Formats: sequence, C-alpha cells, structure tokens
Amino acid sequence: MLGFAPFNKPVARLFLGDAGSLPIGLLLGWLLMQLAITGHRAAAIILPLYYLADATITLLRRLVRREPFWQSHRTHFYQRATDNGFTVPEIVTRVFLVNIALATLALTSVLAREALVSLLTLVAAAVLVAALLRSFDRSKQKQ
Repeated sequence: MLGFAPFNKPVARLFLGDAGSLPIGLLLGWLLMQLAITGHRAAAIILPLYYLADATITLLRRLVRREPFWQSHRTHFYQRATDNGFTVPEIVTRVFLVNIALATLALTSVLAREALVSLLTLVAAAVLVAALLRSFDRSKQKQ
C-alpha cells in the first residue's frame, strides 16, 4: 500500500479501484477480527473508527432521507468538507493525524490489558472522531 501511495496523492494519477481495494479491505477486516478474537476488541473497533463512523452515519442519513443509498453521491464527511472550504491536503492531514491518534489509543488499550483502560480509550476515540466529523460538517470560516 505504501508503494501505491505516491500515485494516489492529490491529484491522484492512478486509482486502486475495486480489484485493488477489495482484497485490501478483506485483509484488513480479517486482521481486525484476529485482533478482536485475541481479546483486544477495543483496539479492533478503535483502529477503523473514523471510516466506520463516516460510512455508517452517511448511510443512515441517506436512508432517513429516503435517498437511493446504492447510487453515487457526495455526502461523506470528507466530501462535504471540500464543499465547506477545506482543501484536499487539509482534509488528508486531519484524517491522517486522527488515525495516528486512534492507533495510539488502540495500542494503549492493547498494552494496558485492563477493561477500564479499554473503555476509556474507546470513549476518547469516539470523541476524537466525532470532533473531526463535526469539523468537516461545518463551514471552515466558522471554525
């Protein structure tokens, strides 16, 4: 994936497509399941939390609005962020930094091996992701 990254930076010159993203998604899903099976459920939830939250909230919003959820759209939070005045590098940087923080929280929950720490890292991760999604949902000038 790191070898692909230089071709996908803004403006992307090469797209991964379904043939590339499907195997990567399946592999990551399997690895997250292995993490959960070994007792690190909090870490398995925390690591993909930004993407899970964005996709789930977007899908639920579309269902509530009775929009055809199977059709193309521009209603993901990162897409709305561009409409709200954020540049692509700003969006990528924010998502990258949140993912670094999520990885740190996940690692903390794995190393601590305590239920309370797992709960606290889950709460911190949820607050962090909610703050990012909220910032993307608002006009950049209001921040």
